Amino acid sequence: MYAISLGDDGAELCPLEPWQAEEFLAHVDRGRELIGQHIPLADVVTDLESSRTFLQRYADKAAADAGRLYGVRTDGKLVGGVLLRTMDVVQGTAEAGCWLEPAAVGKGLITRAVGVLIDWAVEERGIHRVEWQVSTANAPSIAVARRLGMTKEGVLRASYPYRGQRRDMEVWSVLAPEWRARKRAAQAQGA
Repeated sequence: MYAISLGDDGAELCPLEPWQAEEFLAHVDRGRELIGQHIPLADVVTDLESSRTFLQRYADKAAADAGRLYGVRTDGKLVGGVLLRTMDVVQGTAEAGCWLEPAAVGKGLITRAVGVLIDWAVEERGIHRVEWQVSTANAPSIAVARRLGMTKEGVLRASYPYRGQRRDMEVWSVLAPEWRARKRAAQAQGA
């Protein structure tokens, strides 16, 4: 299996596939409480069958060029994930998302992993706009959007029903020209 390095700390971005359902379930179990605070993954992946179904859904999306799912690993252990929940190559749009288990929080893993995913979407698939939709209560995820140079476009009030409550969702995005300009600026600083 291939892996993309996320830096000098040994973190890697790797595909997540249906044959990894047992490992994926164990990962979700380790992070269930934290993950479930803001996203439904913790409620969707509850046993081996639902784990396999979730991974198969993203394998099907990848085959249809309509989404992607990758695991974030540290020292070979699955500790989180990033995804393009939706991807419409014809329209040039995608929505990115993420999650982590508690042991991996605070290490910059998601910012680095989503950066790789956005770069691939923009440069390889021609995506013009990558969105990031996040509960207004999810401060760490909002911080990721900021670190990635995204622009807050607004708040969708009471737009997301989750666990019996309606939540406000912030919409952030980065456009391909903004992403490329940010990359050029970072490269110029590193030179």
